Amino acid sequence: MKTRILATLTMLTLLAYSTQASQEQLATSIKEARIEATRAADQLKTTLDTLTALTKQKEGDLRPAYNAFAAEVTKTEAAANWTHARVQWMASDGQRYFENWQKTVDGIANKSLLKTAQKRLETARKSYGKVEAALGAASEKFKPFLADLADIQKVLSTDVTAKGVKSVKSTVSSANWRYQSVSYAINNALKEMQNMEKALSSQAK
Repeated sequence: MKTRILATLTMLTLLAYSTQASQEQLATSIKEARIEATRAADQLKTTLDTLTALTKQKEGDLRPAYNAFAAEVTKTEAAANWTHARVQWMASDGQRYFENWQKTVDGIANKSLLKTAQKRLETARKSYGKVEAALGAASEKFKPFLADLADIQKVLSTDVTAKGVKSVKSTVSSANWRYQSVSYAINNALKEMQNMEKALSSQAK
């Protein structure tokens, strides 16, 4: 009898530890994703700012303004690659947190506690799905935005003149429009990440 009780207590302890570990790991991953997404959002704005500065320059040497823009395009490509990688991670390794969480919930015998725990899990999973969907949308919207930036850079790389800048103005307008879509998707993801961080925090109320 004592052996059974000890075994049960050991199992409950392991389940509790597994739940805590998964919660902390998931919270950490979401926090890291939020930090990177914030950087991506800032990078988008910086890139558009340098492009705007280039198109608005009316006199003087355009080369420094072009070089500043070109440097930011490379950083924006890196931000896009990060977003794509994060989406892939969330769809694979990220789901393992919920698989472990579900196993823990399935081990709860008390029906009332089981119902509450399952509801809590589904709420977190739904929020996670929103983050994944928002980042997925951002990843897709990055493609045409980067295409516009690449085209602008190619044209100006051999024609950094007032006429060269004038020739890309329509594409600049397109880039600004596409920027709004990417930025909107990233900000949606950021809001949901903040909600998840609060919910998963051990200090949550």
